[in-house]
Amino acid sequence: MGVLTSTGPDWDPRLALDGAMVMNLPAERTTEFENLYTPQGRRQRLHGVAERLLPAAVPLEWRQPRVVHLAPVAGEVDPSLLFLFEGALRGITPQGWMRAWDPEGHVYPRPWAEAEQFLPYADAVVFSEEDIQGDWALARRWARQTPILVVTQAARGATLFRDGIPYSIPAYPAEEVDPTGAGDVFAAAFFIRLWETRDPMVAAHYAARVAAISVTRPGLDGTPRPEEIQAIRLEWGALPAE
Repeated sequence: MGVLTSTGPDWDPRLALDGAMVMNLPAERTTEFENLYTPQGRRQRLHGVAERLLPAAVPLEWRQPRVVHLAPVAGEVDPSLLFLFEGALRGITPQGWMRAWDPEGHVYPRPWAEAEQFLPYADAVVFSEEDIQGDWALARRWARQTPILVVTQAARGATLFRDGIPYSIPAYPAEEVDPTGAGDVFAAAFFIRLWETRDPMVAAHYAARVAAISVTRPGLDGTPRPEEIQAIRLEWGALPAE
């Protein structure tokens, strides 16, 4: 697995990505969010943004992967990267292209104006109901422009659109400690399992099971451990990941 990212001198991503090949572009600041969960929903404040990730930063030997996941969190991933990986399963989590912030860093939604330009080139797209502010008409419109689209709905599971047709994916029960990052875990598991099976329904149920683990521990400790992933794969009759 290769990870292209950018961080400041305050954090070394290799410490959290043991076993991965990491290409880190040095930046003055690490992209950092403060999340506040309230009865009215999540509020965010942005404290810094790292360097923009452009196609030129991708090593030549990384340009023929089986799966690529573009995951902007603050608009720092250039969407033209989508065109760099021909032949790969191209998954995107566009939440970082759907945010803006004021001078004090308070985050607010912004329309993803470029959506219809890039959606046809993605093989699968995952974002949350919060990202679209509950606008299901928008979700249905986007679902007609890309083969597979998933809207995650926190403890209510997810809605999978395949060729524009919606299917309900239930959440797996879990004792929630910290929901931060559960959607990202869902997306990563979904893209990998989709590549393995070419079956979005199987991939979505598998991803929901993996994501349920991530909410049971705080922070990065919520990242599912290899033995937990292996147990789920055995439970689902999946072959070990190559």
